[in-house]
Formats: sequence, C-alpha cells, structure tokens
Amino acid sequence: TIEIDMKNEVSENFISDYDKEIKEIADYTVNFSSFSELSRQTAYHVLLDSIACGILALKNESCKNLLGPVFGGSNIVGAARVFGTNYTLDPIRAAWNTGCIIRWLDFNDTWLAQEWGHPSDNLGAILPLTDFLSLKRVSKGQDPIKVSELLENTIKAHEIQGVLALDNSFNKVGLDHVLLVRVASSALSSYLLGGDFDDVCNTVSQAWVDGSSLRTYRHAPNTGSRKSWAAGDAASRAVHLAWLTTRGEGGYRGALSAKKWGFSDVSFKSKSIKRSQEYGVYVMENILFKISFPAEFHAQTAVEAGISLHEKYGEKLDKISSIDVETQEPAVRIISKTGPLHNYADRDHCLQYMIAIALIYGKVEAKHYQDEIASNPMIDSLREKMIISENPKFSRDYLDPSKRSIANSITLAFDDGSKSEKITVEYPVGHRNRREEGIPLLLDKFDAAIKSYYPSNQSDDILNSFLDMENLSNMSVNEMMDKLVIK
Repeated sequence: TIEIDMKNEVSENFISDYDKEIKEIADYTVNFSSFSELSRQTAYHVLLDSIACGILALKNESCKNLLGPVFGGSNIVGAARVFGTNYTLDPIRAAWNTGCIIRWLDFNDTWLAQEWGHPSDNLGAILPLTDFLSLKRVSKGQDPIKVSELLENTIKAHEIQGVLALDNSFNKVGLDHVLLVRVASSALSSYLLGGDFDDVCNTVSQAWVDGSSLRTYRHAPNTGSRKSWAAGDAASRAVHLAWLTTRGEGGYRGALSAKKWGFSDVSFKSKSIKRSQEYGVYVMENILFKISFPAEFHAQTAVEAGISLHEKYGEKLDKISSIDVETQEPAVRIISKTGPLHNYADRDHCLQYMIAIALIYGKVEAKHYQDEIASNPMIDSLREKMIISENPKFSRDYLDPSKRSIANSITLAFDDGSKSEKITVEYPVGHRNRREEGIPLLLDKFDAAIKSYYPSNQSDDILNSFLDMENLSNMSVNEMMDKLVIK
C-alpha cells in the first residue's frame, strides 16, 4: 500500500492582484511618453539597421526557405507585408517572417548585461503589426500609424527587454533570452491592438506563463540555426497572445510569483524577477549596434583587434606559436569553443573561429562562416594555438553601468621567441562611446544593403526617403512598407 500525504498539495484559491512587475510593464507601455531626442534618433537608426540586416539575410537561401505562408497557403489581400519580399500574411505569420530575417545573420543591435539579447528583435512583431493596422485604418478612412509612433513603440520594447536584462540572468539557469522578446513584444502588441492597462497585464502574464525555450541551440555541441529564427518565433507568439486577449482571453495574476506553479519557482530557481531602475529610455540611448562585423557581440572587439594584427603580421601567420586572448567572462562561457565546428551557426558563435578569420582575411563577413571558407586548414591551425583567459577587469567593466565595455585583447607569439604588441579594444564601433564614429558606418551599411538588393529606381527612392529622419518619421508605416516590398 502506498500512502500519499496530500497536505502539501492543497492550494489556497483566491484571486490576487497582478504581480508587481507585470503591472509596471503595463503601466509603462500604456502611459509613458517622455521620449528624449537621443532615444528618437537612436530608434530611427535601429529601424534602418534592422532593415539592412533583413535585406542582407534575404540573400541567404537557408533563411529564405523558411519564409512565406505555411503548408501551401497563399498571400492574403490587405494583410501585413514582409519587407524585401512580396509576402502579405496575417500579422502572426508576418511577425515570424520579419523577426526571422532581422535576426538571421546575427547582425542586428545588441544589449549586454546579466542577460544578453537583441532588442530590435521586437520589430519582428511591431513592424508588421503597425503595417497591418495602418492598412486597416486607411481602408476605413482613418489616419494610419506614422513611423514616428512606430519609433516610440520600438523605444518601449527595447526598454522592457533591456531593463529586465540588467539584473536577471536567464542564461545562467539555461533559459534563452528570446523570453524577453516575447514579454516585451506581447506588451506592445497588446497596446497596438487597442489594449488598455488590464489587457496588457493579461497579455504579458500569458508571455511569462509560456516559460522559455532552452539555450541548447546556442551552445556546443548542439549549436544550430534555430538561434537565427528563435526571435521570429518569439515575436510571432507575442502577437498571437495579444490577439487572444482581444478575443476576451484573460490572464494569470500570479504568473511570476505563484508558489510551485509560477515562473519564478518553475523556471528561475525560485528567484524573483529583479529590477534596479524604472522604465524610461535608457536602453535605446545606450544600445549597441553591430556595424562592422556579423559576429556574436562578445567577439566584436576581438575581431577588431585581430584585423589590426592582420595588417602588420598577416604574412607571418604560419610562424605563430601561440595566440593569447584575454576576454570577459561571458565570452569564455558562451563562445569559447574547441574541437570541430559543424555549421554556420557553430562558427559565428565561436570566439576562436572569428579571431582566426580576422587574422587570415583582415575582415569578417557572412560568407566567412560558410563551408567553403571553413575548409581552409589555416583556420583550425590558428584556433589550436589560442589560449583563452578571463581578464577580471574586462568582466567588471562589462557590468559597470558607467562603462558597459566589451573588451578583448590579443597578443601573438612567434616561433623565434618574439611577440607582437598587445592589441586591446575596449568598446566596439557600435557602442555609445563610439557612436559618432559608428553612425556614418551604420548608414553605409544601410546604403550598401539597399543598393545590393533592389532595382536602381527602387533603391534610389528608398534611400532618398529613408535617409532623412524627419521625412521618414512623418511617413505612414504603410507608405514606408510600400517602398520596401517587392512588387
């Protein structure tokens, strides 16, 4: 006979108020309006950068293969458009497509704190949803949503994701950062669909109840291309949850805090979600742009250091005896890899591989992760000579809110006993400390992406319209999308 003690299985059934964090996300989403000029300008650059990333990704067949309607479906008249394509889809599927192409090349903006992530992933939800709603309004003779409103919603999504990332490390318990894309995008999607404070609470609670995907696909020995579409999946789910709220689906007030069954106890080792500052515009003002290289952000400064060494020692690579690399703790933990690298996704998340490419070719481009380049035996030869170590100062400065550096240093040692100078790069070009240097390069990235993809008459029209912030801000979202789709 098995006796079961049920006394610990009895739950007190009462309706509490929504968890504090859910309420504060909803309050910020619905009521915040104090946008700084810097946050608006940066959001404008985020939009251009995200479009450029998506356009570049559309040259990748493995990405294009995952896009469009599903199971033989077809385009929907008057639905949301996916820029760079001729797809017109319901906003849920359009969010999957848009988020997928923005994220595919690991080239969009980045936020580094206790948790990492890419806040422009939220444009996967916000962009097609605002296009769909604008088209719907125009069909009813109403004013469409302007790009200026799109930018404000982008600022809010960045802030929700980024502020939650400041103090909560989901990666340390094995959860993936796209959880925060779903939370932020669900809040903004609910708001865009006409949701009030209670509606946003309902939707955000559903996003937390979903839990999180595992980080399995970002790490050896399982690194794979899911990391390129995971954000699109999260954006799509966020729009779906918001749509359910419009159909009267309620939320779960203790989604975070419920004993035994809430997110904290089930998924976060019984730790509460922490937040050290109010929601505002901090994240957008301090966002990190990936401008120079399609490379995981913890390696950006390492790549820059490697390129500097290539310029002086590129002819002596076969004489190298060892390569000393000092980096931050997160880079050691997530992108330092030895052994075989099996695919594109494995390579663009390997610190040693990216450094080797920089040393050999003096640049790092998306093509360098393909099998053809990876077969170069010099790459693995250099990887085997690398000694990766954490520099405690780099790790401290990484988390210091006044610095938020992402430092790496590289020193080459040669067979004859000589050494190169140590090249240290603390801040990547896309950091706020190098913003003046970076923005012209970001605009060049946008210009090059557009010209390489669209016919000349269409690319000229896009560049003339988009490179004027005031002009673009005053444009409706549906007009902007008209210029970006393939007719």
